[in-house]
Amino acid sequence: MSVLVQMAMFPTDQKESKSEYVAQVINVIRESGFDYQLTPMATIIETNKISEALGVIQKCYEKLEELGCNRVYSALTFDIRKNHSNRMKAKIHSIEEKIGEVAK
Repeated sequence: MSVLVQMAMFPTDQKESKSEYVAQVINVIRESGFDYQLTPMATIIETNKISEALGVIQKCYEKLEELGCNRVYSALTFDIRKNHSNRMKAKIHSIEEKIGEVAK
């Protein structure tokens, strides 16, 4: 199974710039060992099970809580597909086969 989750998570009760908090969230994701891709608006993580994705999300929230954040915004989108893997790369490859390189 392949579980792709697009996640944005940051505190709303802290200063205007969120990068120091987002960096801590990304570090939690990096330490999880799962493949991930940071984008300007969200981070995409690929796991094998829903429980693994939810576990990473829980650890991210706990990190913000540890940093003194009392209010956290989070947006999550899941794409779950049985009998597939490595979809984070495969989905992009499928588009590039049709129109060429998409990343600039």
